[in-house]
Amino acid sequence: MMVIGIDPGTATTGFGLVQEDEDGGLKVIDYGAIQTPPGIAMPERLLSLYERLKEILLLHRPESGAVEKLFFQRNVTTAISVGQARGVALLALAQMNLPVMEYTPLEIKQAVAGFGGAGKRQVQQMVRALLGMDDIPRPDDAADALAVAICHLHSAGMRRIYQENQ
Repeated sequence: MMVIGIDPGTATTGFGLVQEDEDGGLKVIDYGAIQTPPGIAMPERLLSLYERLKEILLLHRPESGAVEKLFFQRNVTTAISVGQARGVALLALAQMNLPVMEYTPLEIKQAVAGFGGAGKRQVQQMVRALLGMDDIPRPDDAADALAVAICHLHSAGMRRIYQENQ
């Protein structure tokens, strides 16, 4: 199964496509970051993000998608901005009729590093190791998106096992 993981943001949105083969091995298909130009109005930034996400989805045709859930403590302005980017990502996935799951940063860290309190560097190292990459994927947003995809694949496997045992 191929999935796309998305780490949303209006300035930079990370994406990562990961394929799980029959024996559970993971392989990177594509990853990167969508940058929107600073200094343009938010509607144009969101449109740019949407169009680029649609291109990626049409090119790779993943079977499902996963988006990082919004988490913030202090900066409401940033949270609203990220929320808008999340909405665009969810819309693009829904328009492709893809099943979509959302995961918190804690769930992603637990799935990838085995510890919900793992630091950013530890998660990046685990992404590199799990995907058999020579280097940590860059930029950070792309590494985060790959972690979201890995989390989704691991969670989907656990859901299948649970359903089979019901």
